[in-house]
Amino acid sequence: MEVLKVENLSKNYGQIKALKEVNFSVPAGTVFGILGPNGSGKTTLLGIIMDVLKASGGSYRLFGQEPTHEHRKQIGTLLETPNFYHYMTAVQNLKVSAAIKERGEDDIDRVLEIVNLAARKNSRFSTYSLGMKQRLAIGAALLGNPDVLVFDEPTNGLDPVGIAEIRELIKKLSQQGKTIIMASHLLDEVEKVCTHVAILKQGNLLTYGDVNEILVNEDVVEIRSSEMSRMEDVMKRIPGHTSIKLSEGNLHLLFPAGTADLASVNRFCFDNGITLSHLQLKKKSLESKFFELTN
Repeated sequence: MEVLKVENLSKNYGQIKALKEVNFSVPAGTVFGILGPNGSGKTTLLGIIMDVLKASGGSYRLFGQEPTHEHRKQIGTLLETPNFYHYMTAVQNLKVSAAIKERGEDDIDRVLEIVNLAARKNSRFSTYSLGMKQRLAIGAALLGNPDVLVFDEPTNGLDPVGIAEIRELIKKLSQQGKTIIMASHLLDEVEKVCTHVAILKQGNLLTYGDVNEILVNEDVVEIRSSEMSRMEDVMKRIPGHTSIKLSEGNLHLLFPAGTADLASVNRFCFDNGITLSHLQLKKKSLESKFFELTN
């Protein structure tokens, strides 16, 4: 089942096109990352889905139906910086959240256990670290036990320990069967916790699908010889490569991760009358793949 289906979704602010006919769908049970640099349209997209903003064009469906207030009540959200009363305890703040949501007051002890704050449930919010504050905000989103969670930049501003805590929490929620839709500008975060990803750049959807297919690592074999133009023609015939390109005076052969064999490349060149002056294996990072897509 599709939890969310977005069709030709657009949002304009005067002459500025924040979203440009975006299309994708989120399968149930996935951790779906919406990835892109700041200003790419991620927060705008989530704001439209949660009815904080109105779309300029296109449509979307929740749980296979036209979205209603009842559908959104089935979704737990964290769309901005946690907004709690500093002088109140975790329990008191969650009671306020439950009253606003009109659900989940009998759920407070359970969610505090999930977000690992049960031992500090009677401490004032002002005494919490940034990571604890963010975990409490996720706890508020969990009130009423929704099946779908929407998080906008859930690790924003956190130190490495806080980031690790939120990542582990998201993994735990996913293992419990929750569908999680999260926006992030951090490639590392998406790669570590998401099963699916949509990549946005300046309001355009560049690609979406399974993380392992879109953010695939590759082996890059860098070669050089005195006969570059002839070598490029010859290397187009080498078995197993996915692409080939010139870069800064070198020829780059791309292979699926873990499949490049320097000895085989050298032998292929020798057998075809090419003598190499440079041969090196480089791993293509996810970061370089991301920058390729977004630059």
